[in-house]
Amino acid sequence: MIDRLKLTLVALLALAFPSRAADKVVRIALAVPLTGDTGTEGQGTRRALTMAIEEANAKHRFPFTLELKALDDRADPKEAVNVANLISSDPSVVAVIGGYNSGCTIPAAKVYARAGIPVMPAAATNPEVTAQQLRPDWSGPKVVFRIMPTDDVQGSYAADFAFNKLKLKQVAVIHDKTAYGQGLAEQFRQQFVKDGGKAQSFDGIAVGDKDFKALLTRIKDERPDGIYFGGLYTEAGLLLKQAKELGLRTKFISGDGSKTDSIYAISGDAVDGAYMSMVGIPVEYLPAAKTFIERYHKRWPSADTPIKPYDHFVYEAAQILFDAMDKVGADRAKLLETLPKTHYKGMLGMTSFDQKGDTLNRIITMTKANYKTHGFEPIR
Repeated sequence: MIDRLKLTLVALLALAFPSRAADKVVRIALAVPLTGDTGTEGQGTRRALTMAIEEANAKHRFPFTLELKALDDRADPKEAVNVANLISSDPSVVAVIGGYNSGCTIPAAKVYARAGIPVMPAAATNPEVTAQQLRPDWSGPKVVFRIMPTDDVQGSYAADFAFNKLKLKQVAVIHDKTAYGQGLAEQFRQQFVKDGGKAQSFDGIAVGDKDFKALLTRIKDERPDGIYFGGLYTEAGLLLKQAKELGLRTKFISGDGSKTDSIYAISGDAVDGAYMSMVGIPVEYLPAAKTFIERYHKRWPSADTPIKPYDHFVYEAAQILFDAMDKVGADRAKLLETLPKTHYKGMLGMTSFDQKGDTLNRIITMTKANYKTHGFEPIR
C-alpha cells in the first residue's frame, strides 16, 4: 500500500512539475550592427528574427525553447571577429544569422567554420563571403548559406540597365572602399565597359567622411552621363545632396545598400529620381510576402519600426533554418549536412544552394526613389 502511494505521489509530482526537453534552451545568434550609421538596418533584422523565434515558440514547434542571442558587431570587421568568437564559445548557439556587412562577414565566417556553426548572412552580398570556402586555405567545413543574390549579379545588372535602358555612355564610378562597396562598383565597371560604355573615373571615398564636393566638382567637369556609387545610404545621401548643391545634374545609380528610407533624411529631395538596385524583389512588391508584412506590422506597429530592406530575408533565413531543424534537431554538425540539400519554398520562391552555398535565385530589381512617398518604385 505504501509503495502504491509512493508511485501515485511521484506521478502527481511529474504532472505538476514536468521535466521536459522543452526546458532546454537553444539559441540562434544574430551578428549585425545594432548601433551606428547602419544600426537602424540591423535593428530591423533583429525585429524580423525576434518575430520568427516568437512564432516558433508559440506553436511549440520544437521540443525546446528557442532564444535569440543578438550581438552588435558595429559594422567593424575586428569587432565582428570578436563577436564570432563569443558566439562560437557558447555551446547553446546552434546557428548564426549574420553579418550584415560583407567586410564583417568575410573574416567572421572563418571563425564560424572553425567552430562548425552554420551561418546565414543577413545582407552580406560580396561574392567572397562564400567563394572563400572553396579555397585550399579554408579551415573547416563549408558553413555559409546565403539566400540573397550576390554583388556580381547585382553590379552587372545595374551596368546593363545603365547602358541599355538609360542609354548612358560614360559614367563616373565611386565606391566607399569597403568589401561590399568596392566589390559592387568593380562589378558595375567591368560589365559597363563590356557593354560598350566608358568608366571615366573610379574613385574611393572613406566611410564617415562628410564633404565630397572636391571630388564631385572634378566629376562635374568631366560631364558624365551618370554616376554609379557602391556603398551605403549615408554616403549616398551626402553625395546626392552635395551634387545638387554644385549643380551636378546627372543620373545617379546605386545598390541595395542605398535603398532604404533612411536615405531621405540625409539627402532631402536630391534623391528623387535616383536609381537603386535591390537583390530579389523588394518586400513591398513581393506578393508572397503579404502575410509576413501583416504579421510584422502587427508585432511592430510603431512608425519608428518600419520594415527594412533585408528584414524579410532574415525572416526567410530563419524559416529555412527551422525547416532543417525539423529534420535533424538542434545539432550544428547535422545542420551542416542538411542545409546544402535545402529545397525550401517560401516567400522568396524556391531556395536551393549551389556548391559555394549561394542561392540559385538570381533575381535583381531596379527601383526609382520617390521623395514624395519616401518609397522606391520598381522599374518594370
